Amino acid sequence: MQKVILAVSNDITTDQRLHKVCTSLQKAGFDPLLVGRNKTSSLPLGDRSYGTHRLPMWFDSGKFFYLELNIRLFFFLLFHEVDIITANDLDTLLPCFLVARLKRVKLVYDSHEYFTEVPELAHRAFEKKVWTKLEEFIFPRLDRVSTVAVSIADIYSRKYKVPVKVVRNLPHKGKALNAMKASKEKVLIYQGAINMGRGIELMMKAMSLLPEYVLWVIGDGPLYADLSERSRLFPNVQFLGRVPFEMLHSYTEKAILGLSLEEDLGLNYRFALPNKLFDYLQSQVPIVCSDLPEMKQVVESYELGRVLTERTPAALAALVKEMVEDEDRMRQYQKNCLKASEALNWEKEEEVLLGLYR
Repeated sequence: MQKVILAVSNDITTDQRLHKVCTSLQKAGFDPLLVGRNKTSSLPLGDRSYGTHRLPMWFDSGKFFYLELNIRLFFFLLFHEVDIITANDLDTLLPCFLVARLKRVKLVYDSHEYFTEVPELAHRAFEKKVWTKLEEFIFPRLDRVSTVAVSIADIYSRKYKVPVKVVRNLPHKGKALNAMKASKEKVLIYQGAINMGRGIELMMKAMSLLPEYVLWVIGDGPLYADLSERSRLFPNVQFLGRVPFEMLHSYTEKAILGLSLEEDLGLNYRFALPNKLFDYLQSQVPIVCSDLPEMKQVVESYELGRVLTERTPAALAALVKEMVEDEDRMRQYQKNCLKASEALNWEKEEEVLLGLYR
């Protein structure tokens, strides 16, 4: 049985993608070990069928965090038996690449986003240059690469002349409901990272025009403290914090609309294909998304909801009311979500994933 160590920079508590990857690998006969970081705020992991390890860290963010993470990962990988190493995102790639070369084992690189184009690096020229140089050095030397969207795969393939597979972060196929969910509270939901460019402030302002609705914001991130404090001005906005992915579906299915309103802050967001879109459709929750190519293509081609073309609180509030008040159309959106779930699910996606390891 081949031992696979998968490295990631988060604390793995809420990482649905890596949980799915590890369970798929285990089912296919591999022995996966998922390695992340430990934080003082980390939730218990609960029972996992595969191995896990969280590295203790002195630093929580910034340059010293990434330096410490890479050093700790390097020595962890060096002194553990492994046949295949998986680097998840650019911030774990260097130690994975070095140890794979030293041990003469296989390396898989799974890029969950266009890392060098994230908004956090847009105005930090030195940091962006360091990450870009690192990517330019290692990427052309890789032969097993995957990413989350066709647009990002095309960019990487053209830039580095390396084949890149697309493994979308789709949920497991949901159970079909016997009947459409007709009566729901007027709950709008956002789930995902609480950081810049996610459209959360726009959602909050729109809620002042939607007093009969409630917005649930589920997730964590650098802006959580600030935005949750500001939400006190909006009594119908609730920040629920991090929710373990095993429990997330129970929240999602209660919503009447799912929101994904990323801003066009660089190529990473422009070509984003957030997993929350697929979580929404698997729960038969119609979607309001940004006018960005990857998510727009999914929502419009399967007729799962509407695209927000004017990013103002008034336009968002009007769109929400227009959608919800058209009950026939909402039922059709729900039916379309159910139909789309037959094509957009992890069971289909994992075959591409396993091809990288076989």
